[in-house]
Amino acid sequence: MAYTYGFCSSPSISFNQRSFNHPIVFQSRTPQLRITQISLQESVSEVTHNLNPQSSNVSQFAAEKKKSYIWVNPKSPKASHYKQKSYDSRYNSLTRVAEALNSCLPVEEDVFNILDSNLGSKLVEQDGISVLNKMLDPLKARIVLKYFQDRCDLNREVVLYNVTLKVYRKNKDLDGAEKVFDEMLQRGVTPDNVTFSTIIGCSRLKSLPGKAVEWFEKMPSFGIQPDDVTYAVMIDCYGKAGNVEMALKLFDRSRTEKWRLDAVTFTTIIRIYGTSGNFDGCLTVFEEMKALGVKPNLVCYNTLLDAMGRAKRPWQVKSIYQQLLSSGLTPGWATYAALIRAYAKARYGDDAMNVYKEMMAKGLSLSNVLYNILLSMCADVGFVDEAVAIFEDMKSSTDCKPDTWTYSAMITIFSCCGKVMEAEETFKEMVESGFESNIYVLTSLIQCYGKSNRTDDVVKTFDRIIDLDITPDERTCGCLLNVMTQTPREELGKLTRCVEKQNPKLGNLIKLLVESNIEDETFKNEASEILRDVGEDVRKAYCNCLIDLCINLDQLEKACDLLDLGINLDIYSDIQSKSPTNWSLHLKSLSLGAALTALHVWINDLTKALEEGEELPPLLGINTGHGKHKYSDKGLAGGVETHLKELNAPFHEAPEKAGWFLTTNVAAKSWLEARRDDVAVAA
Repeated sequence: MAYTYGFCSSPSISFNQRSFNHPIVFQSRTPQLRITQISLQESVSEVTHNLNPQSSNVSQFAAEKKKSYIWVNPKSPKASHYKQKSYDSRYNSLTRVAEALNSCLPVEEDVFNILDSNLGSKLVEQDGISVLNKMLDPLKARIVLKYFQDRCDLNREVVLYNVTLKVYRKNKDLDGAEKVFDEMLQRGVTPDNVTFSTIIGCSRLKSLPGKAVEWFEKMPSFGIQPDDVTYAVMIDCYGKAGNVEMALKLFDRSRTEKWRLDAVTFTTIIRIYGTSGNFDGCLTVFEEMKALGVKPNLVCYNTLLDAMGRAKRPWQVKSIYQQLLSSGLTPGWATYAALIRAYAKARYGDDAMNVYKEMMAKGLSLSNVLYNILLSMCADVGFVDEAVAIFEDMKSSTDCKPDTWTYSAMITIFSCCGKVMEAEETFKEMVESGFESNIYVLTSLIQCYGKSNRTDDVVKTFDRIIDLDITPDERTCGCLLNVMTQTPREELGKLTRCVEKQNPKLGNLIKLLVESNIEDETFKNEASEILRDVGEDVRKAYCNCLIDLCINLDQLEKACDLLDLGINLDIYSDIQSKSPTNWSLHLKSLSLGAALTALHVWINDLTKALEEGEELPPLLGINTGHGKHKYSDKGLAGGVETHLKELNAPFHEAPEKAGWFLTTNVAAKSWLEARRDDVAVAA
């Protein structure tokens, strides 16, 4: 029989004549604190089932309680005697039994001996629930379940099974839990919502979202309607199982029906939106969870940082990281990794290096992937000294060593800045370390030798690619084109023969261009065919290099034809823009030769506009971008500025708009008219 107790301030004790035949209740004038003896933690539904007033046991107990109870002064010497008879005392003893069971061997004899010696013969179903609820070993829990099944009259056997399943969930033993479920059905026990939610929880802990979905979708066949808690959990499971549509459908429903979602579920939705490219959706969900009072955990912050990194939004990465620090959470390895990936992708070199230094200061080791991401970024932004330091740190690391990608990045860095000796030494070290030459490394060496005007070594390296049975790709050919823009005219023939081996049509076009032996229309048609055939990822590079080559060969008209072709093929877009207040020329992402060609075309367009009587706007501007070339002190802006001075053009760098050269319509009109007159005189 279960006992409950409370306290009252009455100085007297009143005994009913039948006091020893009924529960002892210490009553208080203050509201009674009702204690539920069953604790299934997350299994809220089960507790609800057990408190159902329709239960015959509960109803009978309530009726008895109304009939008779005892008032006991808690200060009375007899109070402690009655307390010992209460169920709290019984519950504490059952907890000790569970602890003893957790320490014994998982054999039936040992388990039964402990239960027999501690529980006696007067067993109730609640005893089994209390013991199982505190157990840790699923094998022993199964034995305890059998013990109570054989010795008790069971009114709610499903509760015994549910607390047993909870032990399997603690141990992430999904196979065992499924066997217990099968046994339930064989005994004719009907599972309830808690049964399924416990097995679903076990599947989640095992990182098997597909299994969780499988069990969730079995519920209707047993006539069970999932509760809001289970539905909320399934948002996470469907998301991780790849069923994005169902996850988002449940998430939308959760908003309407006000389900209580946890940080894990919100994190899954953020990850889904981030993977699908809905980066604004990530931020919306993040703000929504905070508005609902759900505190983001470290995994949530890391997931959002990764999403903003993929979105190339480094400014939002900084903001989110500051929120993380302000929340009191401590950044972990995954946090720093997300920051490095985000800053490196956005080419925020200084920020990425600061994160790297902080990791080093905290004794956190980097993975090969992170080292290579940093080195690749250094190659992109021209951090030569920083790359050397990272490379040396990686070589001294006990956790990882340089691989092919590492050496490729270092050779690329040395190649871009023309450090031939360092590039060759790194290549030698790579081969001695057991790594084979690949197309990326050899292409970088071609670039290195080309930058140093070592044309013969370029040819030798290309021949080495052929000898190794490596097929030159479009990037290799693009690298050869880039080298040709830096090569004296008399040596272009050597490189043309290399290009012909990879792309015969392109090689022949360059040959005719160098020999000035091709008609403009034929050149334009053949160039169009070549640019259409190459991949989109190299198309702009090819067009830029061909225009640069034309400029170097003093063939401006063909350079203009190529620029026009690039615009028609959508290789270049929005080079010129017009508004009522200003006309602009946008040269960002163009090579220097292509930029000077676009400038030439724009000046001609301005001259034509004047001749046709069109009024110039108040302001005219040229936008070159404000960055310098990553391996040079002189960027596109410097090259354009030099050319403008050669033309005596009235464009001047704007002090408050980096990368912009501006002039007024009055100055531009005067200069264009003077230039037109000079051309007329020369003719």
